[in-house]
Amino acid sequence: MSIKVNTLSKRYGAQWAVNAISFSVSPGEIVGFLGPNGAGKSTTMKILAGFIPQTAGDVTMCGLDLKEHSLEIRKKVGYLPENNPLYLDMYVAEFLLFSAELAGVKNTRTALEKAIELTQIVDERKKKIGQLSKGYRQRVGLAHALIHDPSILILDEPSSGLDPNQAIEMRSVIKQLGTEKTILLSTHIMQEVEAMCGRVIILDQGKIIADDTLIGLKKTAKGQSLEDIFRNLTNHVGSI
Repeated sequence: MSIKVNTLSKRYGAQWAVNAISFSVSPGEIVGFLGPNGAGKSTTMKILAGFIPQTAGDVTMCGLDLKEHSLEIRKKVGYLPENNPLYLDMYVAEFLLFSAELAGVKNTRTALEKAIELTQIVDERKKKIGQLSKGYRQRVGLAHALIHDPSILILDEPSSGLDPNQAIEMRSVIKQLGTEKTILLSTHIMQEVEAMCGRVIILDQGKIIADDTLIGLKKTAKGQSLEDIFRNLTNHVGSI
């Protein structure tokens, strides 16, 4: 397994943001990681990416234990967080070369060319990141996550703020990446899940409430759309 999570928990004070969840993701899978706001998705992704420690439970990435081999695992994982932090005063190529050097990439120029071609930002390479549209900033963030050629990609809302054309282009890039990498992605857009993911994990209030293939979920729900399934599983009366 590329990712194996066993009874993973994260507590902030008295609140359990993630409560004893277990799942695994195999090489080559694109798995949709879904849930309403506050369900624990981003917290789980931050733990898997090595950004924050878990309170309890075990995580294995590419056969390595996260607690014991955090630095080694980060070399194998590419992470695009929801807020996509970038250095806006840096030029695109400058930022990506800097990122490659930090990641210890041997041939930074080759890595740069591969990343900007894959994410289709060749024409933007000489522009400052602060001059780019939201869509192109997302692409730069994805290129940053890819620059060290990781085995695993963790993508938190990769199409956030994109217009329909940009979102379709982003889906195409992610699907292409999914042919050779393991991808766990979070999104609120059900069309994206149906277009890219073969399997879905749904969280609610820190716990996994569904883990199945798209076909399996729809078969169990007697032909309902994924959006209907999601709402039926996570809609709490009085939650708004």
